[in-house]
Amino acid sequence: MKAPRKIGVVWASLAAVAVTAAWPALAHHSFAMFDHDHQIKLKGTVKYFQWTNPHVYILLAANQPSGAPPKNYTIECASPGILDRVGWKWNMIKVGDTITTIIAPLRSGQAGGLLKEVTLADGRSFNNGLAAGKASIH
Repeated sequence: MKAPRKIGVVWASLAAVAVTAAWPALAHHSFAMFDHDHQIKLKGTVKYFQWTNPHVYILLAANQPSGAPPKNYTIECASPGILDRVGWKWNMIKVGDTITTIIAPLRSGQAGGLLKEVTLADGRSFNNGLAAGKASIH
């Protein structure tokens, strides 16, 4: 094989590897499933808090305005690395804590959403990093 052709094959192979490696990241980071225009505020009790990659999750038993039993919401947060950079700590939310969240709910109507802001029982508030966007309600 001639040298120019060999270089072309190497570059083509590297490009294929780069595209293949980037595909999961491109597919993973879509916020289209969340309704960012109709954010909701939920207050309730933490049932589960998972501080792991690729996303932190909160399972919140949210109080219902009608006085009905609490409804469990699965709330997706950014990665631990992003949350650490905006001031979160791995142990700041514990099972049994009462917190208030602002979320962009799932468009499907299921009980879940993307966290925009959390307020802890002591009054401290934290956002979910830049990519998730700001809370538009308070």
